Amino acid sequence: MKVGFKLFASLTDLLPPERSGNRVELDIDDGTTVADVIARFQVPERSAHLVLVNGLFVPREARVSRRLAEHDELAVWPPIAGG
Repeated sequence: MKVGFKLFASLTDLLPPERSGNRVELDIDDGTTVADVIARFQVPERSAHLVLVNGLFVPREARVSRRLAEHDELAVWPPIAGG
């Protein structure tokens, strides 16, 4: 099945060069979890600060059990500081 995966800010560099901006479309197996996709792209756990599926927050403890479905959009932001 196909899902969209977006990485923001400094994490964008973890995506392959053939990406479209900060997004890639992935073919994943049934049962693939949010944590599986994050690990596939070697996003350090401490850097996956804000994680959303279809615009809804996925808490850190739920990422290993939250399964993705066809056409889901997974987005990950690192911690961001401002001044």
